[in-house]
Amino acid sequence: MTIQRHDFTNGPFLLEELGSSPRFSLRVKQENRAALAEALGLELPDRVSHKSGAGGTEVLCTGPDEWVILVPEAGRQVLIAAGAEAYARIPHSLVEISDREITLRLSGPQALTALTAACPRDVDALPAGRAVRTLFDSATVILWRDGPDSFRMDVWRSFLPHVRAILAKVSAELKAGL
Repeated sequence: MTIQRHDFTNGPFLLEELGSSPRFSLRVKQENRAALAEALGLELPDRVSHKSGAGGTEVLCTGPDEWVILVPEAGRQVLIAAGAEAYARIPHSLVEISDREITLRLSGPQALTALTAACPRDVDALPAGRAVRTLFDSATVILWRDGPDSFRMDVWRSFLPHVRAILAKVSAELKAGL
């Protein structure tokens, strides 16, 4: 199957819904972090908003004992099996949350402006290669900055219509020069 994307909106930023990928929530006590990281074959960053990864895997620290892990499809069962094997000796919570969130990509010269319209964080201060949990209006999101004008926003599925409606209003305002 071939998928071709077009930007028919001619808007101030490009908004795309990305395909789903396996996504996990991991919780483990700090004293067990290093042992679990080794058992899972992952680097678990120890600072909030820092991420690590290789080979299509991304690991984001979202709290002192919490991480979001994105893996390629081929890594789904590998991670599940490694977590199950390690559980008896390293208590932790590894939960697949792939169906919970939809990822939107915002890119283009006004993507940053669009995000600041409904995000209380100083998005401009977020360095490329980092990500944070924040709010977009009233929706809790994870905001990834992939480059100067390229962002991903993980949105809970139930909040997606609300977030899209806000972004449509922001796009209209930017087109009007407001």
